[in-house]
Amino acid sequence: MEIRFAIEKDLPEIIKLCQAHAEFEQANYNPKNKLEALSQFLFTKNPILKCLVVENNNMLIGYATFMKQFSTWDAGFYIYLDCLYLNETSRGKGLGKSIMEMIKAYGKSENCTHIQWQTPNFNEKAIQFYLKIGGKSKSKERFFLDI
Repeated sequence: MEIRFAIEKDLPEIIKLCQAHAEFEQANYNPKNKLEALSQFLFTKNPILKCLVVENNNMLIGYATFMKQFSTWDAGFYIYLDCLYLNETSRGKGLGKSIMEMIKAYGKSENCTHIQWQTPNFNEKAIQFYLKIGGKSKSKERFFLDI
Protein backbone atom coordinates (compact mmCIF):
# COMPACT_ATOMS: atom_id res chain seq x y z
CA MET A 1 0.00 0.00 0.00
CA GLU A 2 1.17 3.48 -0.82
CA ILE A 3 0.15 6.83 0.67
CA ARG A 4 0.80 9.70 -1.72
CA PHE A 5 -0.50 13.08 -2.78
CA ALA A 6 -3.42 12.83 -5.19
CA ILE A 7 -2.98 13.44 -8.90
CA GLU A 8 -5.69 14.63 -11.26
CA LYS A 9 -6.50 11.18 -12.63
CA ASP A 10 -7.44 10.10 -9.06
CA LEU A 11 -10.45 12.43 -8.94
CA PRO A 12 -13.17 9.98 -10.08
CA GLU A 13 -12.10 7.49 -7.40
CA ILE A 14 -11.79 10.24 -4.77
CA ILE A 15 -15.38 11.25 -5.53
CA LYS A 16 -16.50 7.63 -5.02
CA LEU A 17 -14.64 7.60 -1.68
CA CYS A 18 -16.36 10.88 -0.72
CA GLN A 19 -19.71 9.21 -1.42
CA ALA A 20 -18.78 6.22 0.76
CA HIS A 21 -17.52 8.58 3.48
CA ALA A 22 -20.79 10.53 3.46
CA GLU A 23 -22.81 7.31 3.68
CA PHE A 24 -20.64 6.16 6.60
CA GLU A 25 -21.29 9.46 8.41
CA GLN A 26 -25.01 9.26 7.61
CA ALA A 27 -24.85 12.43 5.51
CA ASN A 28 -26.06 13.44 2.08
CA TYR A 29 -23.63 13.75 -0.80
CA ASN A 30 -24.26 14.94 -4.33
CA PRO A 31 -21.40 14.13 -6.73
CA LYS A 32 -22.69 16.63 -9.33
CA ASN A 33 -19.94 19.03 -10.48
CA LYS A 34 -17.50 17.69 -7.87
CA LEU A 35 -14.92 16.68 -10.49
CA GLU A 36 -14.59 20.25 -11.78
CA ALA A 37 -14.72 21.88 -8.36
CA LEU A 38 -12.21 19.57 -6.71
CA SER A 39 -9.90 19.89 -9.68
CA GLN A 40 -9.98 23.66 -9.27
CA PHE A 41 -9.16 23.52 -5.56
CA LEU A 42 -6.56 20.73 -5.74
CA PHE A 43 -4.69 21.20 -9.01
CA THR A 44 -4.39 24.91 -9.78
CA LYS A 45 -1.18 26.92 -9.46
CA ASN A 46 -1.82 27.75 -5.78
CA PRO A 47 -4.25 25.08 -4.53
CA ILE A 48 -6.01 25.72 -1.23
CA LEU A 49 -6.71 22.03 -0.62
CA LYS A 50 -4.27 19.14 -0.25
CA CYS A 51 -5.28 15.52 -0.69
CA LEU A 52 -3.49 12.33 0.30
CA VAL A 53 -4.72 9.03 -1.12
CA VAL A 54 -4.08 5.45 -0.10
CA GLU A 55 -3.52 3.17 -3.07
CA ASN A 56 -3.56 -0.62 -3.01
CA ASN A 57 -3.27 -2.71 -6.20
CA ASN A 58 -3.98 0.34 -8.40
CA MET A 59 -7.16 1.12 -6.44
CA LEU A 60 -7.78 3.97 -4.02
CA ILE A 61 -8.95 2.70 -0.64
CA GLY A 62 -8.78 5.92 1.36
CA TYR A 63 -8.14 9.63 1.32
CA ALA A 64 -7.52 12.64 3.52
CA THR A 65 -8.02 16.28 2.65
CA PHE A 66 -6.58 19.19 4.59
CA MET A 67 -5.69 22.87 4.32
CA LYS A 68 -3.63 25.52 6.04
CA GLN A 69 -5.70 27.99 8.06
CA PHE A 70 -5.07 30.87 10.44
CA SER A 71 -6.16 31.11 14.10
CA THR A 72 -6.72 34.58 15.49
CA TRP A 73 -6.60 33.24 19.06
CA ASP A 74 -3.25 31.56 18.49
CA ALA A 75 -2.03 34.26 16.07
CA GLY A 76 -0.62 31.47 13.94
CA PHE A 77 -1.32 28.89 11.29
CA TYR A 78 -2.68 25.38 11.77
CA ILE A 79 -3.80 22.51 9.55
CA TYR A 80 -7.51 21.80 9.28
CA LEU A 81 -8.13 18.14 8.48
CA ASP A 82 -11.37 18.20 6.52
CA CYS A 83 -11.73 14.49 5.75
CA LEU A 84 -10.00 11.25 6.66
CA TYR A 85 -11.61 8.11 5.33
CA LEU A 86 -10.43 4.55 4.84
CA ASN A 87 -12.69 1.86 3.45
CA GLU A 88 -13.79 -0.72 5.98
CA THR A 89 -11.33 -3.44 4.98
CA SER A 90 -8.31 -1.13 5.29
CA ARG A 91 -9.01 0.16 8.82
CA GLY A 92 -6.92 -0.99 11.77
CA LYS A 93 -3.74 -1.50 9.73
CA GLY A 94 -1.83 1.63 10.73
CA LEU A 95 -2.80 3.62 7.63
CA GLY A 96 -4.64 6.32 9.58
CA LYS A 97 -1.62 6.88 11.80
CA SER A 98 0.66 7.06 8.75
CA ILE A 99 -1.66 9.60 7.11
CA MET A 100 -1.68 11.73 10.25
CA GLU A 101 2.12 11.59 10.42
CA MET A 102 2.34 12.81 6.82
CA ILE A 103 -0.08 15.64 7.57
CA LYS A 104 1.94 16.56 10.68
CA ALA A 105 5.13 16.67 8.57
CA TYR A 106 3.41 18.89 6.02
CA GLY A 107 2.12 21.18 8.78
CA LYS A 108 5.57 21.45 10.29
CA SER A 109 7.02 22.40 6.89
CA GLU A 110 4.36 25.15 6.68
CA ASN A 111 5.12 26.48 10.20
CA CYS A 112 1.77 25.33 11.58
CA THR A 113 1.34 24.74 15.29
CA HIS A 114 -1.29 21.98 15.31
CA ILE A 115 -3.97 20.04 13.43
CA GLN A 116 -7.69 20.47 14.05
CA TRP A 117 -10.51 18.18 12.90
CA GLN A 118 -13.89 16.86 13.89
CA THR A 119 -15.78 13.59 13.74
CA PRO A 120 -19.39 12.69 14.48
CA ASN A 121 -19.93 11.78 18.13
CA PHE A 122 -21.31 8.37 17.09
CA ASN A 123 -18.06 7.41 15.32
CA GLU A 124 -16.62 5.69 18.38
CA LYS A 125 -13.84 3.85 16.53
CA ALA A 126 -12.55 7.11 15.06
CA ILE A 127 -12.71 8.79 18.46
CA GLN A 128 -10.72 5.91 19.99
CA PHE A 129 -8.17 6.18 17.17
CA TYR A 130 -7.77 9.94 17.58
CA LEU A 131 -7.32 9.62 21.34
CA LYS A 132 -4.79 6.81 20.81
CA ILE A 133 -2.60 9.02 18.59
CA GLY A 134 -2.69 11.86 21.13
CA GLY A 135 -5.65 13.89 19.93
CA LYS A 136 -7.56 15.95 22.47
CA SER A 137 -11.28 16.60 22.24
CA LYS A 138 -13.13 19.89 22.73
CA SER A 139 -16.88 19.95 23.14
CA LYS A 140 -18.43 22.34 20.65
CA GLU A 141 -21.47 22.33 18.47
CA ARG A 142 -20.96 22.80 14.74
CA PHE A 143 -23.48 25.06 13.02
CA PHE A 144 -24.29 25.53 9.34
CA LEU A 145 -25.81 28.61 7.75
CA ASP A 146 -26.78 28.48 4.10
CA ILE A 147 -25.77 31.41 1.94
